[in-house]
Amino acid sequence: EEYGADAVRFTLTAMAAMGRDLKLSTQRIAGYRNFGTKLWNATRFAQMNEAVFGQEFDPQSLELSVNKWIVGELYKCTAAVTEAIEDYRFNDAANAVYQFTWDVLCDWYLEISKPILNGEDEAAKAETRATLGWVLEQTFTALHPFMPFITEALWEQTGAREDFLMQQPWPGLDGGYADAAAADELDWVLRVISQIRSVRADVNVPAGAKVP
Repeated sequence: EEYGADAVRFTLTAMAAMGRDLKLSTQRIAGYRNFGTKLWNATRFAQMNEAVFGQEFDPQSLELSVNKWIVGELYKCTAAVTEAIEDYRFNDAANAVYQFTWDVLCDWYLEISKPILNGEDEAAKAETRATLGWVLEQTFTALHPFMPFITEALWEQTGAREDFLMQQPWPGLDGGYADAAAADELDWVLRVISQIRSVRADVNVPAGAKVP
């Protein structure tokens, strides 16, 4: 009652390493409840910014590096989750989809996409809206075995759906998808931002401070 079924289910999965006794922690359950809230808020952000759900999507048509990058990261995530599930390493599967959803999709992609979505380039906005909607749909599907209730609810709320999420094909792209140039470019950008944040923390510069 306190944390919800999905948070408990995800906690049990994430802690279920082979050959280890599971010592359940309510702090972990609360943390994964926050994870569910993070996904919910990311979906609301997408809806507020007119992300496109339930449409055909062709990754090969992408022009923007940030969109090529997130699709490549999504494919790496779903490949890792698939391999871990097939090997009965359910904790590794849960942790892989958690890391992608929280760190890559919510913390990086959503933030980097904001200037595009608020910008004047209509073609870039349209591409980013389509990418954001599609990536979230694939994320719902990859998370569904671990958090079936929230993902099914979000699936229903993001489009006029004829089928349940649990009836959708498992996510993944035939033959994979990767754009090495986009990956290198975004890797450089993310490292620069991370190093700036680290320096700012080291010298105690407040997050809201403006410097020359």
